[in-house]
Amino acid sequence: MNLELADVSYGVDETEILTDVSLSLESGEIVTIIGPSGAGKTTLLRLAALFEQPTDGAIRFDRTDPWGLSRDERLAIRRRIGMVFQQACLFDAPVARNVDIGRRVRRPWPQRIRGFLERLLPRRLDDSPAVDERTLEALELVGLSDAWDRDPASLSGGEAQRVSFARALAAEPDLLVLDEPTSDLDPRNTAILERAIERAREHDHGVLLATHDMHQAERISDRVAFLLEGELVEVGPPDRIFETPRDERTARFVRGDLLYDDNELLA
Repeated sequence: MNLELADVSYGVDETEILTDVSLSLESGEIVTIIGPSGAGKTTLLRLAALFEQPTDGAIRFDRTDPWGLSRDERLAIRRRIGMVFQQACLFDAPVARNVDIGRRVRRPWPQRIRGFLERLLPRRLDDSPAVDERTLEALELVGLSDAWDRDPASLSGGEAQRVSFARALAAEPDLLVLDEPTSDLDPRNTAILERAIERAREHDHGVLLATHDMHQAERISDRVAFLLEGELVEVGPPDRIFETPRDERTARFVRGDLLYDDNELLA
């Protein structure tokens, strides 16, 4: 898998949100985007996940521009991407059903209809429903293999976010796009998700992650990208970005020295 953003810009009405952003990502790589609130991190992730079309520049997935394809062809590429948002959003169904839904909607209609009919059949003699092996593997990855039959309402916020991550992972995407997935989690849940992200990399998934946690970016990233006011200031390995950045704006941001007045960087 190869993702490339080439001189990508994006704006709404008269407002430019991203300007000439160029960034690439390979399979088995974690690229983390850091920057202040309002820098355009979420917009960049939505563009990478094909939720939005750039107003200028090009996005290439395996050297193909999805926006130059038909809707069905673009959807086929979109289904190779899994996205996890900052807030967990679960359906009113047991945890296993929540995790499996991404895989189910990707199946051809005959398989989807057969799966629906199977769920209407009587349960097995042990009175427990069959759970897909891939679903259990994804839940095990986030430490929730014993929670497959729980109601989402019984989950803590951290557990719900781990289920959201498992749902994205169960669909076996080539690319995982994560928008501050640990921002509201306690240290234990954060550590579990970070281990899951690293294991996803080991399984050759590409991971594009936005975070406000500088220590997290330093811990798990292969490369870190600093975004400021819609501009990609610099990209590099974590040790360089956090210890010897090339741009003074990056140095001031990682030190916590940036000051803002009307969203403008002060000298």
